[in-house]
Amino acid sequence: MTSRFLAGDDQPILIASQVRKTFEQTRALREADFELRAGEVHGLLGANGAGKSTLSKVIAGQITPDAGRLTYKGAPLYNRSVRDALEAGIAIVMQETSLAPDLSVLENIFLPELGRRGRLSFRDLRRRAREILSGLVQEKALPLDVEVKRLSAAQRQLVEIAKALALNADLIIFDEPTASLSPSEVEQLFDIMAQLRASGRALIFVSHRLEEVFAITDRISVMREGATVAKSLETSELSQAELVRHMVGRELGSIYQAPAPLQVDKKGDEVLAVSSLRAAPAVRDVSFTLHRGEILGLGGLVGAGRSETAEALFGLRTIHSGAIRLHGKPFRPRRPRDCVRAGIGFVAEDRRVQGIVPDFSVRENLLLAHLGARSSFLLGYRRCRQKVDELLELLDMPAHRLLDANMLNFSGGMQQKIIIARWLMLDPTVLILDEPTKGVDIGTRSSIYAMLRQISEQGVSVVMISSDFEELLGVCQRVVVMSDGYTIADLPSSLLDEEKLTLLAAPRTSTERNTRLLTELTRRYGGAGFWAILDQDRLICLNAVVADPNADPGFQAGHSPQFGETAIPAALASRSPTFVAESCGIKKTFLMPLPSKRGHDLGWVGFTTASGTPPSVAEIQNIIGSFEDISQETEAA
Repeated sequence: MTSRFLAGDDQPILIASQVRKTFEQTRALREADFELRAGEVHGLLGANGAGKSTLSKVIAGQITPDAGRLTYKGAPLYNRSVRDALEAGIAIVMQETSLAPDLSVLENIFLPELGRRGRLSFRDLRRRAREILSGLVQEKALPLDVEVKRLSAAQRQLVEIAKALALNADLIIFDEPTASLSPSEVEQLFDIMAQLRASGRALIFVSHRLEEVFAITDRISVMREGATVAKSLETSELSQAELVRHMVGRELGSIYQAPAPLQVDKKGDEVLAVSSLRAAPAVRDVSFTLHRGEILGLGGLVGAGRSETAEALFGLRTIHSGAIRLHGKPFRPRRPRDCVRAGIGFVAEDRRVQGIVPDFSVRENLLLAHLGARSSFLLGYRRCRQKVDELLELLDMPAHRLLDANMLNFSGGMQQKIIIARWLMLDPTVLILDEPTKGVDIGTRSSIYAMLRQISEQGVSVVMISSDFEELLGVCQRVVVMSDGYTIADLPSSLLDEEKLTLLAAPRTSTERNTRLLTELTRRYGGAGFWAILDQDRLICLNAVVADPNADPGFQAGHSPQFGETAIPAALASRSPTFVAESCGIKKTFLMPLPSKRGHDLGWVGFTTASGTPPSVAEIQNIIGSFEDISQETEAA
């Protein structure tokens, strides 16, 4: 990067002016303007169909514009292909990565070089890869010889970033990079982006998640209906309400409403009961109950087994053991048709692959589930007209769009609403939604939430899977937390916040050191060890190891009792750095706070003994100190 474009300079490294692009009858871009400086993260925002991804692809050489000018580093830019953009130093990191799954990490990082003439030195490539990852402070995060198909979503994103840096890219576009990442993985990505910004690179960040935009961007530009409506606004000077107003063109209140507490008084309110469900390899032991009119969240990180659980419940995966009861009767789905006829709907995560038939009209896509539920040769379209009219009103869509010949003419948000409406055609009793707002703008998210609240008030029971913990807490009445194929906790959303959910959802492998700590305490001194979050007069137990039943604290992992419901209420209430005796005179408990390296509260480690004189506090503290990396591992999970 030349000195003309150092970080902090006022002169833009990229200027896009009056860019236009039309696809058949759809004008994707009309007079789009954009400016980017070196050493900044610039947010490019807008509702679905606003044109932000199209503009990103124009800059990255994936799409050729019909009109307009691009200026890069002070000179005109003419990208006729992705290769032209890469040679100019412009790269794009997409939500769906473009890696070769059967090649190694090292081969993918230097993939553009593998096709060049001459011999390659893999020793030199390995050295360069380590230098790139070291510059990102990620040298231990990627095993260079592992096949990419074995990596997590976050690791694949890191390979894409390293691939861009291997090409000496000065401008990197991140197009919805966090859509498939967990909250902790998003934080890791932001650390990497901050490193890139500090090195003087220019970053474009495309996202629908406003909290992420405020967390990482320096400036913001907003697009609406293919045009730029707000250009280069300082993020620090904006409020969320102002940003939403720019995006949707109107005021939009809080998209969340406090979930109404569910009143469950009768056994007949139980609609779906899942007990010890196993569908190997991803679903190992899952249990929960769903009540009439309830919105239940399935929370967890990527790879927790949430989607696989939904697929097993909908007959898409073989169930190896466990029991399912639907309306009080045994239910064993062997194929999706069994579920459709039983009144269960399923909105899959990947709407393009699993949700729509792109060459069908809107009407035909709406009626797909209706056809699957019928056993006669007659289609029964006439009977559906009234229901279709009602759903059009719910979707806020004009009737003539029903005949639109291609679903791909609609934005992702409208596609998602049509898929949800398809299942509402059947008047389901249970509706399962997997990441229903993935890649959807805030205005559409608000309407989807309103739709879910409306159908739940009508008695439909909803299971909602989401990687957005704020969304789970804002929409669901209860959250079932999963980790590595197991249900870890089942708690009212009112007892949780995002930090607690993150701790509960931590992969079991990431808490091995924690388990070893508790095991070591109980091995040396007997008693019981536990790790818990303490909140006013209630705790949430994250882990517990009991060696002496007499020292049992009265709770186990996943439980959330009030202090008075445990066997150690005095110790929990006092949180004293010494052993506190209970009124029974037998149990004595020591508590020690567990902060992370960033100062976050990761809960408390406790040890309870019932064997007379307890060990010294110093001994316990020394043992906990020897496992001090526990907080760092837990936070990185």
